[in-house]
Amino acid sequence: MENILAAKAISKSYGPVNVLKNIDLDIKAGEVLSIVGPSGAGKSTLLHILGTLDEADSGQLFLNGKDLLRIGSSKIAELRNRHFGFIFQFHNLLPEFNAIENVSMPALIAGKPRQVVNNRASELLGLLGLSARLNHKPSELSGGEQQRVAVARALINEPQLVLADEPSGNLDTRSAEDLHKMFFQLRDELGYTFVIVTHNDQLAKMSDRIVTLKDGLIASS
Repeated sequence: MENILAAKAISKSYGPVNVLKNIDLDIKAGEVLSIVGPSGAGKSTLLHILGTLDEADSGQLFLNGKDLLRIGSSKIAELRNRHFGFIFQFHNLLPEFNAIENVSMPALIAGKPRQVVNNRASELLGLLGLSARLNHKPSELSGGEQQRVAVARALINEPQLVLADEPSGNLDTRSAEDLHKMFFQLRDELGYTFVIVTHNDQLAKMSDRIVTLKDGLIASS
């Protein structure tokens, strides 16, 4: 499998604390990779740097061979919207908008035609088992349904890479299991690549590869 994303010697500090120390990591197309480790190991910081949501203090980050750390902030934002999808523990859905509207946001920001976007959003929500919930607002959805909406939103721009930060951490056991199975279904049927920060041992063991962080270093991979 070819590399989509390559991190080289990534370091990050917050004040006197060295959170990441010369991290090297390659992400291959079509894999589900889990990043695990104790709290404070730098997992979320690494994920945010991989997704260009945060900047490294030093190192290089290559997407399809292009060094992202040498691109201006406006181009980075456009590239992030086009190539990355994000899933967070607490969904981050906008409460005043329904499921279709929440899913559509990244594509509308990218300037795609509203009707095309609405059709794609409906298609994705149907794929994720939410055909009957298209016009429901987050407060009218269960936690598992909200997270499925968040997954559809992450996929709306057909990203090369989906980055998930503790995606099942706020879900009950059954909803978490369903979400984990969904990631692999999306990989197997549609070819998506996932990088997932998780404390869930079940999800990690299902992954193609596990990267363990400890004290800002990769302890095993």
